[in-house]
Amino acid sequence: MPKERPIIKNIISDTTLTFEIFQNATLRPVIKMQHDLILALFQSYVQKKKIDIITLENHKAKDKIKSIFEKDINFKHLIFGIIIGHFSSEEFEIYNSNTSEFHKRIIQITVQRIQDTFLK
Repeated sequence: MPKERPIIKNIISDTTLTFEIFQNATLRPVIKMQHDLILALFQSYVQKKKIDIITLENHKAKDKIKSIFEKDINFKHLIFGIIIGHFSSEEFEIYNSNTSEFHKRIIQITVQRIQDTFLK
């Protein structure tokens, strides 16, 4: 069954900056669409590394999730690939114009989604 990019309404206005437009019109919908896969990859990662996120105190678990993305370059690049692979050619050109800024935004959004899901 093919996935469709969700439409996230009311997050772009006339005063929204270019980076925010790309973030809200492209990054957030792709990350939302890939949410289940990202969670499955994260669960697999913590199981393989024998990291028990659930038993940690909330703030320690949040720090651990963030730390995984900071320290494990291969895992972080896998997440980038899952997201960037859904860009159109035009979106890739925008992304490619400032990859470091968009990488930061991808990681922030993804970490927040994982924290919100695992640490309810």
